[in-house]
Amino acid sequence: MFNTNDILETINMIREDALDIRTITMGISLLDCVSDDPGRLCANIYEKITTKAAKLVEVGNNIEKKYGIPIINKRVAVTPISLIGGRHDRETFIRIAEMLDAAAKKIGINFIGGFSALVHKDFTNADRTLISAIPEALAKTERVCSSVNLATTKAGINMDAVKLMGEIIKKTAELTADRNSIGCAKLVVFANAPEDNPFMAGAFHGVGEGEAVINVGVSGPGVVRHAIERAGNLDMSGIAEVIKKTAFKITRVGQLVAREASEQLGVPFGIVDLSLAPTPEIGDSVAHILEAIGLESCGAHGTTAALAMLNDAVKKGGVMASSHVGGLSGSFIPVSEDSGMIDAVNCGSLTLEKLEAMTCVCSVGLDMIVIPGDTDNAIISAIIADEAAIGMVNNKTTAVRLIPAIGKEVGDYVEFGGLLGAAPVMSVNKFSPAKMISRGGRLPSPIHSLRN
Repeated sequence: MFNTNDILETINMIREDALDIRTITMGISLLDCVSDDPGRLCANIYEKITTKAAKLVEVGNNIEKKYGIPIINKRVAVTPISLIGGRHDRETFIRIAEMLDAAAKKIGINFIGGFSALVHKDFTNADRTLISAIPEALAKTERVCSSVNLATTKAGINMDAVKLMGEIIKKTAELTADRNSIGCAKLVVFANAPEDNPFMAGAFHGVGEGEAVINVGVSGPGVVRHAIERAGNLDMSGIAEVIKKTAFKITRVGQLVAREASEQLGVPFGIVDLSLAPTPEIGDSVAHILEAIGLESCGAHGTTAALAMLNDAVKKGGVMASSHVGGLSGSFIPVSEDSGMIDAVNCGSLTLEKLEAMTCVCSVGLDMIVIPGDTDNAIISAIIADEAAIGMVNNKTTAVRLIPAIGKEVGDYVEFGGLLGAAPVMSVNKFSPAKMISRGGRLPSPIHSLRN
Protein backbone atom coordinates (compact mmCIF):
# COMPACT_ATOMS: atom_id res chain seq x y z
CA MET A 1 0.00 0.00 0.00
CA PHE A 2 2.82 2.43 0.88
CA ASN A 3 6.22 2.96 -0.74
CA THR A 4 9.21 4.49 1.08
CA ASN A 5 8.29 8.07 0.18
CA ASP A 6 4.71 7.51 1.37
CA ILE A 7 5.97 6.18 4.69
CA LEU A 8 8.32 9.11 5.24
CA GLU A 9 5.60 11.59 4.30
CA THR A 10 3.19 9.94 6.70
CA ILE A 11 5.75 10.11 9.51
CA ASN A 12 6.15 13.83 8.88
CA MET A 13 2.37 14.30 8.90
CA ILE A 14 2.20 12.63 12.31
CA ARG A 15 5.17 14.47 13.82
CA GLU A 16 4.64 17.93 12.38
CA ASP A 17 0.99 18.24 11.34
CA ALA A 18 -0.97 16.43 14.10
CA LEU A 19 -2.26 13.66 11.81
CA ASP A 20 -4.13 11.06 13.81
CA ILE A 21 -6.77 8.37 13.70
CA ARG A 22 -9.45 10.14 15.66
CA THR A 23 -11.39 6.98 16.48
CA ILE A 24 -11.78 3.27 15.95
CA THR A 25 -15.46 2.65 16.60
CA MET A 26 -16.97 -0.83 16.83
CA GLY A 27 -20.63 -0.99 15.97
CA ILE A 28 -22.53 -3.74 17.82
CA SER A 29 -26.06 -4.97 17.23
CA LEU A 30 -28.14 -5.39 20.38
CA LEU A 31 -31.24 -6.71 18.63
CA ASP A 32 -30.72 -10.17 20.11
CA CYS A 33 -30.56 -8.73 23.65
CA VAL A 34 -34.28 -7.98 23.84
CA SER A 35 -36.08 -9.27 26.92
CA ASP A 36 -39.30 -8.46 28.77
CA ASP A 37 -37.36 -8.73 32.02
CA PRO A 38 -35.46 -5.47 32.78
CA GLY A 39 -32.67 -7.24 34.63
CA ARG A 40 -32.15 -9.77 31.87
CA LEU A 41 -32.22 -7.03 29.20
CA CYS A 42 -29.50 -5.05 30.99
CA ALA A 43 -27.42 -8.18 31.60
CA ASN A 44 -27.69 -9.18 27.94
CA ILE A 45 -26.52 -5.74 26.83
CA TYR A 46 -23.56 -5.75 29.21
CA GLU A 47 -22.49 -9.24 28.19
CA LYS A 48 -22.77 -8.56 24.46
CA ILE A 49 -20.72 -5.36 24.58
CA THR A 50 -18.03 -6.62 26.96
CA THR A 51 -17.63 -9.81 24.91
CA LYS A 52 -17.65 -8.34 21.39
CA ALA A 53 -15.46 -5.34 22.22
CA ALA A 54 -13.30 -6.96 24.90
CA LYS A 55 -10.09 -6.49 22.88
CA LEU A 56 -10.95 -3.22 21.11
CA VAL A 57 -8.67 -1.03 23.22
CA GLU A 58 -5.86 -3.60 23.21
CA VAL A 59 -5.97 -3.94 19.44
CA GLY A 60 -6.07 -0.18 18.98
CA ASN A 61 -3.02 0.23 21.19
CA ASN A 62 -1.17 -2.52 19.32
CA ILE A 63 -1.84 -0.89 15.94
CA GLU A 64 -0.73 2.46 17.31
CA LYS A 65 2.57 0.96 18.41
CA LYS A 66 3.05 -1.07 15.22
CA TYR A 67 2.61 1.82 12.79
CA GLY A 68 3.37 4.80 15.01
CA ILE A 69 0.03 6.36 14.15
CA PRO A 70 -1.76 8.02 17.09
CA ILE A 71 -5.23 6.54 17.71
CA ILE A 72 -6.96 9.04 19.96
CA ASN A 73 -10.22 7.27 20.83
CA LYS A 74 -11.61 3.76 20.94
CA ARG A 75 -15.40 3.75 20.99
CA VAL A 76 -18.48 1.59 20.65
CA ALA A 77 -21.80 2.36 18.95
CA VAL A 78 -24.87 0.20 19.57
CA THR A 79 -28.33 -0.30 18.10
CA PRO A 80 -30.58 2.67 18.96
CA ILE A 81 -31.77 1.77 22.44
CA SER A 82 -35.37 2.79 21.71
CA LEU A 83 -35.53 -0.14 19.28
CA ILE A 84 -34.75 -2.70 21.96
CA GLY A 85 -36.44 -1.01 24.91
CA GLY A 86 -39.87 -2.28 23.96
CA ARG A 87 -42.53 -1.67 26.60
CA HIS A 88 -40.09 -0.92 29.41
CA ASP A 89 -40.56 2.19 31.53
CA ARG A 90 -38.40 5.26 31.93
CA GLU A 91 -36.52 3.84 34.93
CA THR A 92 -35.48 0.81 32.89
CA PHE A 93 -34.13 3.04 30.14
CA ILE A 94 -32.03 4.87 32.73
CA ARG A 95 -30.81 1.48 34.02
CA ILE A 96 -29.84 0.60 30.44
CA ALA A 97 -27.83 3.84 30.17
CA GLU A 98 -26.03 3.01 33.40
CA MET A 99 -25.31 -0.49 32.10
CA LEU A 100 -23.90 0.98 28.87
CA ASP A 101 -21.66 3.20 30.99
CA ALA A 102 -20.53 0.24 33.09
CA ALA A 103 -19.72 -1.76 29.95
CA ALA A 104 -17.76 1.17 28.50
CA LYS A 105 -15.68 1.44 31.66
CA LYS A 106 -15.12 -2.32 31.76
CA ILE A 107 -13.59 -2.45 28.27
CA GLY A 108 -11.81 0.91 28.69
CA ILE A 109 -13.34 2.86 25.80
CA ASN A 110 -13.79 6.64 25.74
CA PHE A 111 -17.46 6.85 24.74
CA ILE A 112 -20.38 4.62 23.86
CA GLY A 113 -23.06 5.91 21.50
CA GLY A 114 -26.56 4.69 20.78
CA PHE A 115 -28.79 5.91 23.58
CA SER A 116 -30.81 7.05 20.63
CA ALA A 117 -34.20 7.32 18.96
CA LEU A 118 -35.25 7.65 15.31
CA VAL A 119 -38.37 9.83 15.22
CA HIS A 120 -38.17 11.59 11.85
CA LYS A 121 -41.77 10.72 11.05
CA ASP A 122 -43.39 10.00 14.41
CA PHE A 123 -42.82 8.51 17.86
CA THR A 124 -43.27 5.01 19.15
CA ASN A 125 -44.03 4.65 22.84
CA ALA A 126 -40.46 3.45 23.35
CA ASP A 127 -39.12 6.55 21.57
CA ARG A 128 -41.02 8.86 23.88
CA THR A 129 -39.89 6.93 26.93
CA LEU A 130 -36.24 6.97 25.92
CA ILE A 131 -36.28 10.68 25.08
CA SER A 132 -37.85 11.49 28.44
CA ALA A 133 -34.99 9.59 30.10
CA ILE A 134 -32.16 11.38 28.26
CA PRO A 135 -31.50 14.20 30.76
CA GLU A 136 -31.22 11.91 33.76
CA ALA A 137 -29.36 9.23 31.81
CA LEU A 138 -26.68 11.69 30.69
CA ALA A 139 -26.46 13.23 34.15
CA LYS A 140 -25.87 9.83 35.77
CA THR A 141 -23.30 8.52 33.27
CA GLU A 142 -19.86 9.61 32.09
CA ARG A 143 -19.33 7.89 28.73
CA VAL A 144 -22.82 7.46 27.29
CA CYS A 145 -23.77 9.58 24.27
CA SER A 146 -27.27 10.18 22.99
CA SER A 147 -28.77 11.20 19.66
CA VAL A 148 -32.20 11.78 18.18
CA ASN A 149 -32.90 11.83 14.44
CA LEU A 150 -35.99 13.98 13.87
CA ALA A 151 -35.91 14.81 10.16
CA THR A 152 -35.11 13.28 6.78
CA THR A 153 -35.40 14.52 3.24
CA LYS A 154 -37.95 11.80 2.54
CA ALA A 155 -40.15 12.23 5.65
CA GLY A 156 -39.84 15.94 6.43
CA ILE A 157 -39.35 17.35 9.94
CA ASN A 158 -41.14 16.03 13.01
CA MET A 159 -41.97 19.38 14.60
CA ASP A 160 -43.38 17.72 17.73
CA ALA A 161 -39.93 16.20 18.22
CA VAL A 162 -38.31 19.57 17.53
CA LYS A 163 -40.37 21.14 20.32
CA LEU A 164 -39.64 18.26 22.69
CA MET A 165 -35.88 18.31 22.08
CA GLY A 166 -35.68 21.99 22.97
CA GLU A 167 -37.09 21.04 26.36
CA ILE A 168 -34.86 17.96 26.69
CA ILE A 169 -31.68 19.90 25.91
CA LYS A 170 -32.55 22.53 28.49
CA LYS A 171 -33.36 19.88 31.10
CA THR A 172 -30.09 18.09 30.39
CA ALA A 173 -28.24 21.36 30.88
CA GLU A 174 -29.96 21.94 34.21
CA LEU A 175 -29.21 18.45 35.53
CA THR A 176 -25.51 18.85 34.72
CA ALA A 177 -25.25 22.54 35.64
CA ASP A 178 -22.61 21.72 38.26
CA ARG A 179 -20.37 20.50 35.41
CA ASN A 180 -20.91 23.42 33.03
CA SER A 181 -23.95 21.63 31.54
CA ILE A 182 -21.64 19.04 29.99
CA GLY A 183 -24.52 16.59 29.50
CA CYS A 184 -25.49 18.58 26.41
CA ALA A 185 -22.05 17.92 24.91
CA LYS A 186 -23.07 14.24 24.78
CA LEU A 187 -26.42 14.90 23.06
CA VAL A 188 -26.93 15.65 19.37
CA VAL A 189 -30.06 16.17 17.28
CA PHE A 190 -29.90 15.06 13.64
CA ALA A 191 -31.50 15.38 10.27
CA ASN A 192 -30.60 12.56 7.85
CA ALA A 193 -28.42 10.78 10.41
CA PRO A 194 -26.02 8.22 8.84
CA GLU A 195 -26.05 4.68 10.23
CA ASP A 196 -22.27 4.22 10.07
CA ASN A 197 -20.95 7.41 11.68
CA PRO A 198 -18.00 6.60 14.00
CA PHE A 199 -17.92 10.05 15.63
CA MET A 200 -19.58 10.99 18.92
CA ALA A 201 -22.00 12.09 20.10
CA GLY A 202 -24.02 10.91 17.11
CA ALA A 203 -22.75 7.37 16.54
CA PHE A 204 -25.21 4.49 16.57
CA HIS A 205 -25.26 1.06 14.94
CA GLY A 206 -27.91 1.27 12.24
CA VAL A 207 -30.53 -1.36 11.56
CA GLY A 208 -29.01 -2.00 8.13
CA GLU A 209 -25.70 -3.04 9.69
CA GLY A 210 -24.57 -6.55 10.62
CA GLU A 211 -23.76 -8.11 13.98
CA ALA A 212 -20.64 -6.01 14.39
CA VAL A 213 -18.50 -3.71 12.26
CA ILE A 214 -15.34 -1.63 12.49
CA ASN A 215 -15.59 1.99 11.34
CA VAL A 216 -12.62 4.34 11.49
CA GLY A 217 -12.62 8.12 11.67
CA VAL A 218 -9.54 9.95 10.37
CA SER A 219 -8.66 13.55 11.05
CA GLY A 220 -5.97 15.85 9.72
CA PRO A 221 -6.77 19.57 9.67
CA GLY A 222 -3.15 20.41 10.41
CA VAL A 223 -1.96 18.30 7.47
CA VAL A 224 -4.29 20.08 5.06
CA ARG A 225 -3.38 23.55 6.35
CA HIS A 226 0.35 22.95 5.99
CA ALA A 227 -0.14 21.50 2.50
CA ILE A 228 -1.94 24.69 1.46
CA GLU A 229 0.73 26.90 3.01
CA ARG A 230 3.49 24.97 1.23
CA ALA A 231 1.64 25.16 -2.10
CA GLY A 232 2.23 28.89 -2.49
CA ASN A 233 0.23 31.29 -4.63
CA LEU A 234 -2.10 28.92 -6.50
CA ASP A 235 -5.56 29.77 -7.78
CA MET A 236 -8.60 28.13 -6.18
CA SER A 237 -8.54 25.20 -8.61
CA GLY A 238 -4.95 24.55 -7.64
CA ILE A 239 -5.78 24.74 -3.94
CA ALA A 240 -8.61 22.23 -4.45
CA GLU A 241 -6.15 19.83 -6.11
CA VAL A 242 -3.75 20.16 -3.18
CA ILE A 243 -6.54 19.35 -0.72
CA LYS A 244 -7.71 16.36 -2.80
CA LYS A 245 -4.23 14.86 -2.92
CA THR A 246 -3.72 15.41 0.80
CA ALA A 247 -7.11 13.89 1.64
CA PHE A 248 -6.19 10.85 -0.46
CA LYS A 249 -3.04 10.27 1.58
CA ILE A 250 -4.83 10.73 4.89
CA THR A 251 -7.58 8.32 3.89
CA ARG A 252 -5.04 5.65 2.92
CA VAL A 253 -3.71 5.78 6.46
CA GLY A 254 -7.26 5.30 7.76
CA GLN A 255 -7.82 2.40 5.38
CA LEU A 256 -4.67 0.71 6.65
CA VAL A 257 -5.73 1.03 10.28
CA ALA A 258 -9.31 -0.06 9.56
CA ARG A 259 -8.20 -3.22 7.73
CA GLU A 260 -5.71 -4.07 10.45
CA ALA A 261 -8.28 -3.60 13.23
CA SER A 262 -10.84 -5.62 11.31
CA GLU A 263 -8.43 -8.51 10.86
CA GLN A 264 -7.21 -8.57 14.46
CA LEU A 265 -10.70 -8.31 15.95
CA GLY A 266 -12.35 -10.70 13.50
CA VAL A 267 -15.01 -8.09 12.76
CA PRO A 268 -15.91 -6.88 9.23
CA PHE A 269 -14.53 -3.54 8.05
CA GLY A 270 -17.27 -0.99 7.45
CA ILE A 271 -16.16 2.48 6.39
CA VAL A 272 -13.47 5.09 6.70
CA ASP A 273 -14.93 8.44 7.69
CA LEU A 274 -12.56 11.13 6.47
CA SER A 275 -13.68 14.10 8.50
CA LEU A 276 -11.47 17.07 9.25
CA ALA A 277 -12.39 16.94 12.93
CA PRO A 278 -10.42 19.56 14.84
CA THR A 279 -9.15 19.55 18.41
CA PRO A 280 -8.42 22.38 20.84
CA GLU A 281 -4.71 21.87 20.11
CA ILE A 282 -3.03 24.76 18.30
CA GLY A 283 -2.50 23.84 14.62
CA ASP A 284 -5.35 21.32 14.47
CA SER A 285 -8.07 23.70 13.29
CA VAL A 286 -10.48 23.81 10.35
CA ALA A 287 -10.77 27.57 10.84
CA HIS A 288 -7.03 27.87 10.25
CA ILE A 289 -7.39 25.97 6.97
CA LEU A 290 -9.92 28.54 5.78
CA GLU A 291 -7.58 31.33 6.84
CA ALA A 292 -4.68 29.64 4.99
CA ILE A 293 -6.85 29.76 1.85
CA GLY A 294 -6.94 33.54 2.21
CA LEU A 295 -9.42 34.79 4.80
CA GLU A 296 -8.30 37.29 7.40
CA SER A 297 -10.46 35.51 9.96
CA CYS A 298 -12.89 32.61 9.81
CA GLY A 299 -16.36 34.11 9.47
CA ALA A 300 -15.33 36.83 7.03
CA HIS A 301 -17.29 37.08 3.78
CA GLY A 302 -16.06 34.23 1.59
CA THR A 303 -15.96 31.72 4.44
CA THR A 304 -18.90 29.67 3.15
CA ALA A 305 -17.41 29.47 -0.34
CA ALA A 306 -14.01 28.40 1.00
CA LEU A 307 -15.63 25.79 3.25
CA ALA A 308 -17.69 24.43 0.33
CA MET A 309 -14.54 23.94 -1.71
CA LEU A 310 -12.71 22.34 1.23
CA ASN A 311 -15.54 19.93 1.96
CA ASP A 312 -15.89 18.89 -1.68
CA ALA A 313 -12.15 18.41 -2.21
CA VAL A 314 -11.85 16.30 0.96
CA LYS A 315 -14.64 13.99 -0.22
CA LYS A 316 -13.19 13.68 -3.74
CA GLY A 317 -9.78 12.78 -2.40
CA GLY A 318 -11.23 10.33 0.10
CA VAL A 319 -13.34 8.33 -2.33
CA MET A 320 -10.31 7.74 -4.53
CA ALA A 321 -8.44 6.23 -1.59
CA SER A 322 -11.06 3.80 -0.31
CA SER A 323 -14.03 1.97 -1.78
CA HIS A 324 -15.86 2.39 1.51
CA VAL A 325 -15.85 6.03 2.54
CA GLY A 326 -18.89 6.78 4.66
CA GLY A 327 -20.15 8.26 7.88
CA LEU A 328 -20.05 12.04 7.67
CA SER A 329 -16.78 12.59 5.73
CA GLY A 330 -15.92 16.22 5.12
CA SER A 331 -15.25 19.11 7.49
CA PHE A 332 -16.49 19.61 11.04
CA ILE A 333 -16.93 23.10 12.46
CA PRO A 334 -17.37 22.63 16.23
CA VAL A 335 -16.70 25.83 18.11
CA SER A 336 -15.38 24.54 21.45
CA GLU A 337 -13.18 21.89 19.78
CA ASP A 338 -11.46 24.23 17.30
CA SER A 339 -8.99 26.83 18.56
CA GLY A 340 -9.36 28.87 15.38
CA MET A 341 -13.14 28.96 15.67
CA ILE A 342 -12.82 30.14 19.28
CA ASP A 343 -10.47 32.93 18.20
CA ALA A 344 -12.92 33.94 15.45
CA VAL A 345 -15.79 34.15 17.93
CA ASN A 346 -13.69 36.15 20.36
CA CYS A 347 -12.66 38.71 17.74
CA GLY A 348 -16.23 39.08 16.47
CA SER A 349 -15.79 37.69 12.95
CA LEU A 350 -17.84 34.54 13.60
CA THR A 351 -21.46 34.63 14.76
CA LEU A 352 -24.16 32.01 15.20
CA GLU A 353 -25.87 33.23 12.04
CA LYS A 354 -22.66 32.85 10.01
CA LEU A 355 -22.12 29.38 11.45
CA GLU A 356 -25.62 28.43 10.30
CA ALA A 357 -24.76 29.58 6.76
CA MET A 358 -21.57 27.51 6.87
CA THR A 359 -23.54 24.40 7.82
CA CYS A 360 -25.16 24.45 4.38
CA VAL A 361 -21.86 23.19 2.97
CA CYS A 362 -20.04 21.48 5.86
CA SER A 363 -20.41 17.88 7.02
CA VAL A 364 -22.43 18.30 10.18
CA GLY A 365 -24.00 21.46 11.53
CA LEU A 366 -24.10 23.68 14.60
CA ASP A 367 -21.71 21.75 16.78
CA MET A 368 -20.49 22.34 20.35
CA ILE A 369 -21.87 25.85 20.57
CA VAL A 370 -22.37 27.33 24.04
CA ILE A 371 -25.33 29.69 24.44
CA PRO A 372 -26.69 31.56 27.49
CA GLY A 373 -28.22 29.30 30.11
CA ASP A 374 -31.45 31.31 30.21
CA THR A 375 -32.16 30.79 26.50
CA ASP A 376 -35.83 29.97 26.03
CA ASN A 377 -36.71 26.37 25.11
CA ALA A 378 -38.55 27.58 22.01
CA ILE A 379 -35.43 29.35 20.72
CA ILE A 380 -33.42 26.14 21.12
CA SER A 381 -36.15 24.26 19.25
CA ALA A 382 -36.20 26.88 16.49
CA ILE A 383 -32.42 26.62 16.02
CA ILE A 384 -32.90 22.86 15.65
CA ALA A 385 -35.72 23.42 13.13
CA ASP A 386 -33.60 25.77 11.02
CA GLU A 387 -30.73 23.31 10.91
CA ALA A 388 -33.03 20.38 10.15
CA ALA A 389 -34.52 22.36 7.27
CA ILE A 390 -31.06 22.87 5.77
CA GLY A 391 -30.45 19.13 5.95
CA MET A 392 -33.87 18.18 4.63
CA VAL A 393 -33.88 20.53 1.63
CA ASN A 394 -30.25 19.86 0.67
CA ASN A 395 -30.46 16.09 1.20
CA LYS A 396 -27.50 16.15 3.59
CA THR A 397 -26.75 15.36 7.21
CA THR A 398 -27.09 18.27 9.59
CA ALA A 399 -26.98 18.26 13.36
CA VAL A 400 -27.27 20.49 16.39
CA ARG A 401 -25.22 20.14 19.57
CA LEU A 402 -26.07 23.18 21.67
CA ILE A 403 -25.03 23.74 25.27
CA PRO A 404 -27.19 26.22 27.16
CA ALA A 405 -24.73 26.72 30.01
CA ILE A 406 -26.78 27.31 33.14
CA GLY A 407 -25.77 30.47 34.96
CA LYS A 408 -23.59 31.70 32.09
CA GLU A 409 -24.07 34.80 29.96
CA VAL A 410 -22.72 36.11 26.67
CA GLY A 411 -19.00 36.78 27.08
CA ASP A 412 -18.49 34.14 29.77
CA TYR A 413 -16.14 31.26 29.06
CA VAL A 414 -16.98 27.59 29.63
CA GLU A 415 -14.37 24.85 30.08
CA PHE A 416 -15.14 21.20 29.29
CA GLY A 417 -11.65 19.69 29.10
CA GLY A 418 -10.11 17.10 26.79
CA LEU A 419 -11.26 16.96 23.18
CA LEU A 420 -14.44 18.84 24.12
CA GLY A 421 -12.32 21.92 24.73
CA ALA A 422 -13.71 25.26 25.87
CA ALA A 423 -15.80 28.02 24.34
CA PRO A 424 -17.13 31.51 24.82
CA VAL A 425 -20.88 31.86 25.31
CA MET A 426 -22.38 33.10 22.03
CA SER A 427 -25.38 35.39 21.69
CA VAL A 428 -28.66 34.21 20.18
CA ASN A 429 -31.48 36.11 18.52
CA LYS A 430 -33.95 36.84 21.33
CA PHE A 431 -37.04 37.37 19.17
CA SER A 432 -39.49 34.60 20.00
CA PRO A 433 -40.43 31.71 17.67
CA ALA A 434 -42.66 30.22 20.40
CA LYS A 435 -45.95 30.39 18.48
CA MET A 436 -44.48 28.58 15.46
CA ILE A 437 -42.82 25.91 17.61
CA SER A 438 -46.02 25.31 19.59
CA ARG A 439 -47.91 24.42 16.40
CA GLY A 440 -46.20 21.02 16.24
CA GLY A 441 -47.18 18.59 13.48
CA ARG A 442 -44.90 17.65 10.62
CA LEU A 443 -43.12 20.03 8.29
CA PRO A 444 -43.64 18.41 4.84
CA SER A 445 -40.73 17.06 2.86
CA PRO A 446 -39.57 19.03 -0.19
CA ILE A 447 -40.92 18.22 -3.65
CA HIS A 448 -37.58 16.83 -4.81
CA SER A 449 -37.86 14.09 -2.17
CA LEU A 450 -40.43 12.37 -4.43
CA ARG A 451 -37.87 10.33 -6.33
CA ASN A 452 -38.50 6.67 -6.94
